[in-house]
Amino acid sequence: MASIFLRFPEGRAKALTLSYDDGVEQDVRLIEIMNKYGLKGTFNLNSGVYAEDGTVYPEGQIHRRMTEKQVTEIYKSSGQEVAVHSLTHPFLEQLPSNLVVKEIMEDRENLEKQFITIVRGMAYPYGTFDDKVIAALEACGIVYARTVISTNDFRIPRDWMRLTATCHHRSPEFESLTKKFVEDEVIHAPYLFYLWGHSYEFEADDNWSIIEDFGKYVGGREDIWYATNIEIYEYIDAYNRLIFSADGKKVKNPSSMKIWFEYNEKIIEIDAGKIMEI
Repeated sequence: MASIFLRFPEGRAKALTLSYDDGVEQDVRLIEIMNKYGLKGTFNLNSGVYAEDGTVYPEGQIHRRMTEKQVTEIYKSSGQEVAVHSLTHPFLEQLPSNLVVKEIMEDRENLEKQFITIVRGMAYPYGTFDDKVIAALEACGIVYARTVISTNDFRIPRDWMRLTATCHHRSPEFESLTKKFVEDEVIHAPYLFYLWGHSYEFEADDNWSIIEDFGKYVGGREDIWYATNIEIYEYIDAYNRLIFSADGKKVKNPSSMKIWFEYNEKIIEIDAGKIMEI
């Protein structure tokens, strides 16, 4: 019987992504750190509650949303993904379905116009949701939605509308998980390290050093694929659509991207739209 395992681009067995919420001023510094070390991730924005132009925050206020102009300038040139976080950051499960749709679709439309792109990802405001919310999101064209649930492991997502993370950067397991992710030799199933949080927490806790040290330690490694949330979703979705022959000796890639996998301890790559013997 053949052994088959997902592998990321260039045959890598590890992938890393970040997810940070709310569109706050501290994202500027976080993006600088991420870009410095080649990290990729996703910023989840509430386009209905941008700060007004000329806003001056009281001294000591930590949660400082940016203006629409600032948001456009910062994220458009960042190389990172922007995603839905709802229009006004409500508890979505408390709303009727039509208002859930309004919160998601208006935010999605605003972001797509603002960044001239297609937005399909999301993080739940407050991390709260129910089946009604998920059904509304799917009707709005959302393909993944991040929860605030941490697994403390590196599992590959199976339920993208109830997307879990590895951990929050405040987790007491953060350091040990980081070390395990970098140092482990992956034998079978691949590793995905998914880190989430809010960048204003680094200012609140006066610990910017932890994300700087994280970037320095995990960045620039040839065995890790650094990707945004949507890039990881689309790659795994394409992998899951591979078609194998009955005897397992042929594979077809019906997607539009090249895919890698491990087949009986050998790394296989298959181009988009191709059928090949393995």
